[in-house]
Amino acid sequence: MKIVTVGSRVFVTSSQLAGIQGIIVETPEKAFNEIKKLTDDSDVGLVLVSDDISNPINDQLTTLRTEKSTLIFSLPAPGSKKVEIDYRVMLKKILGV
Repeated sequence: MKIVTVGSRVFVTSSQLAGIQGIIVETPEKAFNEIKKLTDDSDVGLVLVSDDISNPINDQLTTLRTEKSTLIFSLPAPGSKKVEIDYRVMLKKILGV
């Protein structure tokens, strides 16, 4: 299984230094399109997205998580402030509760 990062140039380059491939995107919409393509690839098991890109499309990503088996996880982008994630809310959205 592959791990792929999606985000800004700094975020992706940082992961590439660790041996993880990545896709550089400039907008959340482009990121979502790339993430959809990655979730269709059976070789990709985990998609790591920078939080500056994922926050505007969080609801779309939650919906995608319910439809696909690929894990999609958001990580802090370089220089971003710590944001608390309410996993209960996310789980309820995924489960449709």
